[in-house]
Amino acid sequence: MADDEEDLVVSLPVMDSPPKRTGIFTQIKNGFGAIRLIWYELTSGIGAWGSVKPLLAALLAAIPFLFIGQHFNRQHQKGLDWTLLQIPLILTIVLWPILFIWSIIDAYRIAMIDVTNAENNRRIIAALE
Repeated sequence: MADDEEDLVVSLPVMDSPPKRTGIFTQIKNGFGAIRLIWYELTSGIGAWGSVKPLLAALLAAIPFLFIGQHFNRQHQKGLDWTLLQIPLILTIVLWPILFIWSIIDAYRIAMIDVTNAENNRRIIAALE
């Protein structure tokens, strides 16, 4: 029985009529179908187009202030949060010089208070001896 061979027969249906001619609307429909398939593969990360997803997401994220890369990755809440986070950051850029000058003044003031406290403690200890 091990030497018995089986033949597989594949039969294809015979087309009696020639293929239909496709009109412009069918071609447009097929074109949109192809675009939809490519978009599906891009956004879900599968197929030949799916390997391009990280590069495309990075390119979209490189557009400043819009965070389109996060929306492309279907992280809409993160994209919205980062968009809202920009408002205080823009104010920070505008207010940064004031903050910088204030930090210098504050550091000087705190250092002066420390020096004064140390000098007062030294005088108190000297007076007690």
